[in-house]
Amino acid sequence: MRKWLLGAPLAALAAVAATDLRQTRYPVLRTFPVLGHARMALTAIGPELRQYIVAGNDEERPFTRDQRDWVYESAEARATTFGFGTDNDIEFLEGYPIVKQRTFSDVTLSARPHAGQQLPLPPAKVLGAARGRARAYRPESLVSISAMSYGALSAPAVESLNRGAALSGALHNTGEGGLSPYHQNGADLVFQIGTAYFGVRDDDGRFDIDKLVALAEKHPIRAIEIKLSQGAKPGLGGLLPAAKITEEVAAIRGIPLGEDCASPSRHTAFHDVDSMLDLVEEIADRTGLPVGIKSAVGNMGFWEDLATAMVPRDRGVDFITIDGGEGGTGAGPLVFTDAVSLPFRLGFPRVYSVFAEAGLADDVMFIGSGKLGIPENAVVALALGVDMINVAREPMLSVGCIQAQKCHTGGCPTGVATQNPWLVRGVDPTTMAVRCSNYIRSLRRELVKVAGAVGVPHPGLIGPTDVELARGTRDAHTLADVYGYRDGWGLPGEDDARAITEFMVASGVAEYTTAVTPPGIGPRD
Repeated sequence: MRKWLLGAPLAALAAVAATDLRQTRYPVLRTFPVLGHARMALTAIGPELRQYIVAGNDEERPFTRDQRDWVYESAEARATTFGFGTDNDIEFLEGYPIVKQRTFSDVTLSARPHAGQQLPLPPAKVLGAARGRARAYRPESLVSISAMSYGALSAPAVESLNRGAALSGALHNTGEGGLSPYHQNGADLVFQIGTAYFGVRDDDGRFDIDKLVALAEKHPIRAIEIKLSQGAKPGLGGLLPAAKITEEVAAIRGIPLGEDCASPSRHTAFHDVDSMLDLVEEIADRTGLPVGIKSAVGNMGFWEDLATAMVPRDRGVDFITIDGGEGGTGAGPLVFTDAVSLPFRLGFPRVYSVFAEAGLADDVMFIGSGKLGIPENAVVALALGVDMINVAREPMLSVGCIQAQKCHTGGCPTGVATQNPWLVRGVDPTTMAVRCSNYIRSLRRELVKVAGAVGVPHPGLIGPTDVELARGTRDAHTLADVYGYRDGWGLPGEDDARAITEFMVASGVAEYTTAVTPPGIGPRD
């Protein structure tokens, strides 16, 4: 018996060694049979070892431990305070944002710890109002859930996000994969049209506007977004790996099982700015809804042509979503995630400046996405002229994501970004919806508090001179100086500023210390 117990493992090791010596795929195993597997095992669990043991609080990417902890604590509705000072290397970091508080201001925001947490906090602009859309709409929340399709995310994850959006008054973008049953749990929707036209295409895969009109009449769709590109893989179409395509996903999208689903890189329903605007106006006329575009920022010729075409004001998009090139939830080649298209802080100011120069900044709702669900990133975006914040990976964290970075494999261990039946059991929509709502409310609360420190009644009134980017302890420059903004850029127009100020005062979150409430935003210096 003892010989058998000893002989069986030795025989197994000998078999492994023989296999290693014969195979030609891995040189390290041919050179070091059996032992080479230890290296491969350590390599496989290296990310986990670094995440939990090796990396410091501010070393990991895309989200540091401190940032993830803030999301987790927010989702649990616990205190999001940190003690004993910052552990960021402010003295040595390039481009570190510094918000400049004011000592005196006519505006006072409540000092209560959770002030503003229950407030929906709408944006300063009304979506679609500038172009007179029949169903123009002021969103309840300036924080919305960005485009993530069913298929890329699991059914319970999508349902959790939709329920969380409903609880917090946020919009929920369907992503390009079509409108699934899991998007229909109470939240208002932004329906995204991708290059494959999932959910709104005919039998030949072409865009079918009649199907879109029927969807808009049946479901709580408040806006239509035409996706031109995304930060994860700008210039490429969407990619859903075969491992994540179930029968239900295939049926919703109209695609075969067992194959990667790769969307075309460009649209077939239009081919230039002129034909795109024709389609935008046709969709808006047929549905009455605001219509916008989403894109990462590369060559600026497109944006200059778009602004020029919109100057006569007979055609135009109602909103523009700028996605940073830092990558996102989508699967894409590493070179595209790392090196194609501009990061948000470089790309957005260029686009905004083109429209501001043309006198169109007040006609467009600007939406930003790309790691903007962390308060300091959101503040910078708002100061640059963003009207609404789209969040994606952060609400994923709120419903269970642990940044395992397995989204593209179908093996997400928490069940958020997989279709594996066993793994998706881990996501309970009832519980996770509350966590998602808590996170969105906490982010809005933090933005309200920063606005109070700056001396304005609403986060959208934080301007490009209120934030500086530091270069270590050598010097710092305002966003206006860094990006060449002119006076008034980055802020809503006077009418929008007055309207949102009145809303904040009426809601009880902001109050004026002067005897008479000013009609606008009041003195700030």
